[in-house]
Parts: sequence; structure tokens; C-alpha cells
Amino acid sequence: MAHRGRIARKFSELRRRNEAALIPFIVAGDPDMASTHKLVLELESRGADLIELGVPFSDPMADGPANQHAIARGLSSGASLAGILSMVTDLRKETQIPIILYGYYNPYLHYGCERLCRDAATAGVDAILAVDLPPEENAELQKPARANGIDLIYLLAPTTPLERSRRIARSAGGFLYYVSVTGVTGARGAVGGDVEGKVRELRSVSDLPIGVGFGISTPEQAAKVASFADAVVVGSAISMIIEEHIAAGDAVSAVGNLAEAMKDAMRAARGGASMQAAN
Repeated sequence: MAHRGRIARKFSELRRRNEAALIPFIVAGDPDMASTHKLVLELESRGADLIELGVPFSDPMADGPANQHAIARGLSSGASLAGILSMVTDLRKETQIPIILYGYYNPYLHYGCERLCRDAATAGVDAILAVDLPPEENAELQKPARANGIDLIYLLAPTTPLERSRRIARSAGGFLYYVSVTGVTGARGAVGGDVEGKVRELRSVSDLPIGVGFGISTPEQAAKVASFADAVVVGSAISMIIEEHIAAGDAVSAVGNLAEAMKDAMRAARGGASMQAAN
């Protein structure tokens, strides 16, 4: 069953260590489900604190080219919600890292929201994020999610008014996911806009941890965001590494190398490395 509060406990543990969470995003089934299983364990061993597990969908409108390619590979390998939940069940024999299902509402609705939340909880999923589901229309997913101890995570954009952020925060669980740029996912040369100011503003409307994603692709960018946010979400950079290393068969270790470099930089930005050594 889902462990109620596993995400909250993880953030509490990280606060005690003065660390920001590293949250990698990987598409389930990219390049195959066996590799995804290995990637989750590798990422955890190299410093990841939570995992966002992408549910492939044929019309990923919020995703840029790197994640679109990853999603296409996931669909080609036959990844399905049922298969993903089965993999999470298997993973729970080896790890208790918090796992977030990240996807579009259509597959969730097709599977059935009540059935999804029940099966996700049984498998050991901790949270669900529906990229294209407005919080005002979330009743069908929110009720069974709450009943089954599943957190619902929502995206907040630079264009989201503060009052709407406040309303969204009241419905959210786990953490608030601030999208650092307008537009689709994708690696970028710099972290956009006044992200630090926006995170500070969001702290005035919610006590939930605040994660920042979209466009973070280097250890330097991850360190900068970790200096003021509670979590750093990295996706497209990982999708690109998987694509580059599929042929060589070393995608798992290559992704692990990036995660480790990012986590090391994030700890250094917070002084977390010295604190961890002291513990």
C-alpha cells in the first residue's frame, strides 16, 4: 500500500540535512520497462530523493522534443499504466523512494480515476500529477486520491496569479511544482526569469515544499535553484542522455553520472555536504 506521508517524511529528512531534493523525471518504458526499473534504483543510489515516473501519452502537449522522443520510445516499448503500476509493485521490494506518476489526464481517465488511485496506492505510488488537469476540474481524481493516501501535485507557472496559486495550494499535496519558464519542457542555457523571487512569493501562500523544474539541465543550474528552492526537478536532460546512450547500452550509468554530479553541486550550494559528513 502507499505509505501515507512518505513524501512529507522525505522533505523533513532533507530539511534536517539542509539539502534540497533532487527529483529526476524518467519516462516509463524508455527504452524499455526493465531499463526503467534499473534507472530508478540507479538514480536513488546516485543521490535522487524522489522519482517522477512519466506515463507515456500520444499527445504530450506540455513536452518539448527531448521528452516527446522519450515518450514515443515508451509507447513503442508497450508501456501502459497497468504495466507501470506492476513495475512499481516490483520496485517496492527493493526501495522506498517516493514515486510520483507524472502524466496527462486522458490515460488516467481511461483507466478510471477510482481504480487508478486504488491500484496506485496498492502498488506503492505516493503522488499523481496530471499535467493538463486544472485544479478547478479535479474532483473526479481528488476524492479517490485522498481516500487512498495519494498526494496530488500541481504545476504553477510564472503567469499564475498569486490568488490562484493560493487556491491551488489548498488542493495540493506533496509539494508545489513551479514551472520556471513559460512553454514546454526542455533543457535551456539558463534558469529563466526571477525564479527565486517567485519561489519566495509562493512561500507566502503555502507551507508545502516548493520544487522548480522545466529547463534545468546542468549541475550548475541545479545548484543555483537548490540554493533557494526545496526541490530541483530534472527531466529533458535525462531523456537526452538516454537517447544518446541507447545504442551503447550504458544509458543507466550515464544518467546516474548526471544525477550524482547534480546532487553533489546541490549539496555544495547549501553547505549540505559538510553537514552530511558531520552526521
